[in-house]
Amino acid sequence: MLPTPFPLLPLLRRLIPNSPQPPSFSSSFPPPPPLPPPSPPPPRPPPPLPLHCSPARLRKLIAAQEDPLLAHELYSLAASLRPAAFAASSPQAYPALHSLVLKLARGGRLALADRLLRRLPNPSPGLFSALIKLHADAGRPHLAAAAFRSMLRRAPSRPSSRHLNRLLAALAAAPASLPSALHVLRSADAMAVPADVRSHNLLIKAFSQSGNLAVAVHLFDRMLNRELTPDDESYRLLIQGFCRRSQVRAAAGLVEDMFNRGRAPDRLAFATLLNSLARKKKLREAYKLLCRMGLKGCDPDIRHYNTLVLGFCREGRPLEARQLLDDMSKSGISPDSITYSTLVHGLCSKGLTEEGRFYLGEMIAAGFVPHFSILHSLVKGFCQVGKFEEACGVAMEMMKLGVTPHEQTWAALLPGVCKPYR
Repeated sequence: MLPTPFPLLPLLRRLIPNSPQPPSFSSSFPPPPPLPPPSPPPPRPPPPLPLHCSPARLRKLIAAQEDPLLAHELYSLAASLRPAAFAASSPQAYPALHSLVLKLARGGRLALADRLLRRLPNPSPGLFSALIKLHADAGRPHLAAAAFRSMLRRAPSRPSSRHLNRLLAALAAAPASLPSALHVLRSADAMAVPADVRSHNLLIKAFSQSGNLAVAVHLFDRMLNRELTPDDESYRLLIQGFCRRSQVRAAAGLVEDMFNRGRAPDRLAFATLLNSLARKKKLREAYKLLCRMGLKGCDPDIRHYNTLVLGFCREGRPLEARQLLDDMSKSGISPDSITYSTLVHGLCSKGLTEEGRFYLGEMIAAGFVPHFSILHSLVKGFCQVGKFEEACGVAMEMMKLGVTPHEQTWAALLPGVCKPYR
C-alpha cells in the first residue's frame, strides 16, 4: 500500500500569505489603452535655395513649382535670407513677384495674390492686363473689373484700348454683366481710356445676341457720332442681329448703306442675308443680291448658291433652282453633294423623277455617294406614277454603290413589284 502524498501546496500558502495570485482573465480586467493616432506627415519643405540665387533664377524656380503655396514659401524664404534683393519693394524682385502673383491667381489663391499685389509699389500694366485676362477666362468678370480699377489707381501709365477691350470682353461674356459693360464703355472718356471700333463691336455682338437690338443700333450710331468708321465686322454683327430677329428689311438697308459708302459686306454677312431672304420667301430679292455680289467684288461661293437652291426647292420651284446650276458653271463653281441632293429632292417632290434621275447620274459621275434619302425620293416618285421598273433600276444602282435602302423604301417598292403575281 502506497503512502498518502503530503499536501505541500496548502502549507506553502500558509507560510507565504502575501504571494502574488495568478492573473484573472475575468471581464473586470481593464482593456489595454488605445493606440495613439498616427501623426500627420510633416509639411513638404520648399526646395533648397541656392547660395547665389539671382532674381532670374528665383523667377524660374517659382515658375517651375506646380503648387502655388509652395512657390509662395519659396519666395518667402528668399526674402528672409536676402531681404535687400528679394523684398517686395526691390525692383530686382519684380519679375519673380509677377510670376508669383499670376501663379497664385491661377491656383485660386485670390486673397493671397491680392495681398501680394498690394505690396508692390508700382505694378506694371502688363501684370494687370494678365490678371484681367486670367479672370475673364475663369469666368470671374467682377474680379476682372476690380483688377481694371486697381490698374487705374496704381499703374504708372494709363490703360490702353487693349486693356479696355479685355475688360469689355470679360463683362460681355456674362449676360448679367452687360449693363456694367455698357457703363464702362460710356465712362471711357472720363477715365481717359480710348474706346475704339473693337470696343463697340464687342458690345454690339453681345447685345444683338441677347436680343436687345435697340442698344446694338445705339452703339453703332455712337461710333458714327464719334467719327469712328465701322468696319466689316460692325456691319456683319448688326446684319446678323436683324436677321436673327427676322427684320430682313433693316438688314438689307445696312447692305445698301455699305454699297453707298463704296464698301461690300463679307461673305458671311451675304450668306446670312441670303438665308433670311429665302426663309421669308423673297427669292427674287435674294437672287438680285446674289447677282450684285459679283459686281461689288465679292464673288459668291458654293454656300451662297446652295442657300438659294434650297430656297427655290422649298417653295416648290425646282426648275428655277436648276437654272442656278448653269450660273454656277459660268462662274467656275462645281456643285457639291448638298447641291445635288437638294435639287433631286426638289424635283422628285414635284413629280419630275426623270430629271431627278439625270442629276443623280451627274452626282455619281462627280464622285459623290448619294444619301439613302435620295434613293427613297426617287423610288417613291417612280412608284407613284407606276414606273416600277425604273424604281427597281434605281434601287439596284444604289445598292451597287453600297447604299442600303430604308425600310420605307422597300415598303413603297414591294407592293408594285409583287402586284403582277397576285
